[in-house]
Amino acid sequence: MPDELVHYRVDDHVASLVLDSQHNRNALSRQLVAELYDGLARAEADDDVRVVLIRAEGRTFCSGADLSEASSDGMEQAAGVLVELQRRIVTLPKPVVVRAHGHVRAGGIGLVAAADIAISADDATYAFTEVRLGLTPAAISLTVLPRMTNRAAARAFLTGDVFTGREAVAMGLVTTAVVEDELNAEVDEVCASLAKGTPQGLRETKLLLGRHLVARIDEHGADLARLSARLFGSDEARAAMQAFLDRRK
Repeated sequence: MPDELVHYRVDDHVASLVLDSQHNRNALSRQLVAELYDGLARAEADDDVRVVLIRAEGRTFCSGADLSEASSDGMEQAAGVLVELQRRIVTLPKPVVVRAHGHVRAGGIGLVAAADIAISADDATYAFTEVRLGLTPAAISLTVLPRMTNRAAARAFLTGDVFTGREAVAMGLVTTAVVEDELNAEVDEVCASLAKGTPQGLRETKLLLGRHLVARIDEHGADLARLSARLFGSDEARAAMQAFLDRRK
């Protein structure tokens, strides 16, 4: 059996889903996504759980899609998986908190945006680098664009520049940012506060808050997955990604 990539535990009404696929920077591989779905289902079914926390081991929170698998499965399928994963988080009847640190890229930013509350290390780094690879952040735009201000999104999407967790707060992408030494304490405090809510109160309030996100995902998700596939397969994107890989060697 392959090593477990998402660890699950419950403490004080909080179910923690810990990404631990450090060999590929916690990329959203088939196995990791399947285990993440399993963890979300376990948390939903457990009456003792009031809150779900997604966090990660290593120095990268999540690098996005596993491009090696996307190349073999097809980018439309990979983008579709990311669309459905965001929808699963948004529609989970329990609040989802993300603890983000280190590097946060591509689909990892989609996880941040899909969560109800995102708590970041202030020096975590974010970047929408797709524009430099002949791509666009299509699938994650479903949850990212409703969170960010229009001006912030335009600058971040079009430049591909790196920005910090502290800057992400001002953009609307994350809820709050603290120094990394205080990150666990901040996450614990927020989760404890959420856990004081009743199951019905949490469920109905989350439904109220997420209604527009669900409608957006259902209306545009399939089209944006196809857009990702078309761009990913283009000559311009293939050349840009190869040049990027060559620079990393």
